Amino acid sequence: MYDTILSLLPQGQVQQEVPMASYTSFDIGGPAEVLVMPKNAIELTAVWNTCHLQGFPITILGGGNNVLVADRGIRGVVVVTKYMDEITVEGNKITAGCGVKLAKLAETACKAGLSGLEFAHGIPGTVGGAIVMNAGAYNGEMKDVCASVIAVSPKPDVAIYSREMLALGYRTSRFQAEPAVIVEACFELTPKDPSEIRTRMDELKTKRREKQPIDKRSAGSTFKRPQEEGVYAARLIDDCGLKGFTIGGAQVSEKHAGFVINTGTATAQDVLDIMKVIMEEVHAESGIWLEPEVQFLGF
Repeated sequence: MYDTILSLLPQGQVQQEVPMASYTSFDIGGPAEVLVMPKNAIELTAVWNTCHLQGFPITILGGGNNVLVADRGIRGVVVVTKYMDEITVEGNKITAGCGVKLAKLAETACKAGLSGLEFAHGIPGTVGGAIVMNAGAYNGEMKDVCASVIAVSPKPDVAIYSREMLALGYRTSRFQAEPAVIVEACFELTPKDPSEIRTRMDELKTKRREKQPIDKRSAGSTFKRPQEEGVYAARLIDDCGLKGFTIGGAQVSEKHAGFVINTGTATAQDVLDIMKVIMEEVHAESGIWLEPEVQFLGF
């Protein structure tokens, strides 16, 4: 498998048995059997097509900000897309590679005087992962601004998906059920005074800093918002008195109960164990089962 993938990309872009902790915001995870870092759509498509034709397991990883990688690692090929970060502006549209960081995307929009991505400025992660999860915050989501996506499907074919075809919902999209890899996305935005956009971005940045443990190692919000109207995961967890609760190196953040953080020595098992306790305690107290927002890789 390694030799086959190595033949597709320049030297240095394919490695073996690479610890995944360095590629995730949790700073947790065992090794990837084969780690691949394509720099453009041609390289990504070649790897994707080869894996499907050869039957190699393949995992796509953007910024690694919403995932928990197993302690044993990930078998098969892991594709890290962070180098696919080209971005262009044309009129009121921005086209961005799947590896473009959301902060860079929002900054580009601000400088171009295009509004709609202010909510994304403080969200860690990349364009590809954000669309897969329909990332959002402060009343904004990817579905509000994403006009189309180019992706490679298992056939293997390159396809253009319109906004209506993406099936974007609360933290979900068609790409969670359909094995396809996003190559780039187009965002349709609204012209606005850059100073007004900047003011809004700064306001949201301040809110995040005050309320969230952004200086800690985590995967962002650990659980999805419950379906019940006006109910929030963090409040349910806090009501159970779990702020600061610790198992091994994993801890429920004392700043925001919706975040499980790595205090420095956490294993993936520690995180799984603490999530299980949270879910059971919340269910016993409220009758509500929390659903993980974190994606599990290698388990």
